[in-house]
Amino acid sequence: MYYVYVLLSLKDDKFYTGFTSDLKKRVSRHKEGKVTATKYRLPLKLVYYEACLERRDAIKREIYLKSAWGKRYIKRRIAGYLKEPQ
Repeated sequence: MYYVYVLLSLKDDKFYTGFTSDLKKRVSRHKEGKVTATKYRLPLKLVYYEACLERRDAIKREIYLKSAWGKRYIKRRIAGYLKEPQ
């Protein structure tokens, strides 16, 4: 399985999207500050993920979620969560 995931930076309220074959380990590395792309945006919270059977499908989905349409999709998909006080 491959996972496409979205993290929310509680520091700047922006999303980070990525993909991995080990979701728990990858999110842990992000939260520990071991990922260059997100280490200055801590703390981070996992707000969304999807599972794909094929690596290429996860990559395509990651590319889509990073697009303007994909960002709108994520915001609509988790709108209720984003309105709740953290």
